[in-house]
Amino acid sequence: MKKSKLKSKREEKSNSPFENRKKFCPFSQPGSPQIDYKDLRLLSRYITEKGKIIPSRITGVSRKKQKELAKAIKRARFLSLMSYTNKSFTS
Repeated sequence: MKKSKLKSKREEKSNSPFENRKKFCPFSQPGSPQIDYKDLRLLSRYITEKGKIIPSRITGVSRKKQKELAKAIKRARFLSLMSYTNKSFTS
């Protein structure tokens, strides 16, 4: 009996707009862009200003595509197409 009361209170308290939203992978849809290490504009959307890869719980990318994305970012960094940190030196 107590569990049902607790559950109803939790349901009443949840006012988050993100809770009911269904996440979808932007790379799994038909007609979506392919993950490629040469596509720097696409890869830079999934990197923070400090150079960290944004986690999939924030971006909504599926597990399989997140691994491909991370591999492509690391390959682009290794081939020096992207910098490991986004340092901008102004003189």
